[in-house]
Amino acid sequence: MPTFSLRYTTWLRQHLAALRALIVLTVITGIAYPLAVFAVAQVPGLHDKAEGSLLSRDGKTVASSLLGQAFTDGHGTPLRQYFQTRPSNSAPADGSRPDGYDPMNTSFGNRGPEDVVDVLSTDPSRTKLSLLTTVCTRSKAVGELEGVSGARPYCTANGVGAVLAVFGARERHGRVVNPARVVSLDEACPATPFQADYRGVPVECAQAGQDYSAGLIVPIRGDAPDTPAVPADAVTASASGLDPHISPEFARLQIARVAAARNITADQVRALVAAHTRGRALGFLGEPTVNVVELNLDLDQHHPIAAR
Repeated sequence: MPTFSLRYTTWLRQHLAALRALIVLTVITGIAYPLAVFAVAQVPGLHDKAEGSLLSRDGKTVASSLLGQAFTDGHGTPLRQYFQTRPSNSAPADGSRPDGYDPMNTSFGNRGPEDVVDVLSTDPSRTKLSLLTTVCTRSKAVGELEGVSGARPYCTANGVGAVLAVFGARERHGRVVNPARVVSLDEACPATPFQADYRGVPVECAQAGQDYSAGLIVPIRGDAPDTPAVPADAVTASASGLDPHISPEFARLQIARVAAARNITADQVRALVAAHTRGRALGFLGEPTVNVVELNLDLDQHHPIAAR
């Protein structure tokens, strides 16, 4: 009996200690901490941010300054009277929102700089574009919209990756000594390859479904400028896919188009862009940005289309 009593007492002390710890932690993390956070959120200057940084027009909540939106029609065509934001990977699988910016499906592309070869198929649903071709296609489209060159290094004039597969005997370090066959990997037949020949060998278009993995991948830089007219944030998505900000360079590129679409001067649009440009955080972190959602709302308020 004494041994049993001792064990029972030890068991009881351990469980009482665990119960006390549970009660204390529940009070701290389940009551005190949430109340403290709620109280801090009511402080002037923080309350709006705690509520989601909501933006209202005419008494209605229309957006959040923290979440990007696509300013396009139902088919993904950019609306010329609005500043366009950066691409988004946050699109639902059913294709109901081709422009992305679905807050319920935030995602990133998860592709790196070595993703340069398209997966071509006779079935369009199985065709998978590489990151390089995606960037090239976007750059070409932005260039056409803004009336500038969309040329980028390693992109063809048709907006796909300028990547060759070179077949032939290789040296010790992998270089093909005497090419026997060359294929433009991202140009599906019957396309005319962006380059007629490579080291004297005619360049072929790529046959859908053909395996070219035995060839040496050779990206061709081309004659595009080192600094393209279309900035990088115009052709790449943010990590969340919901970033409402663009670079001042991308905003300046769009001023002429927006001014023409709204029948106002470029200086009027430029003034609004300047008003919505924010510098680096703390003066040295990150890069200057322009909030596209806030900028477009101000455009509609100060220079509405319907009034012109």
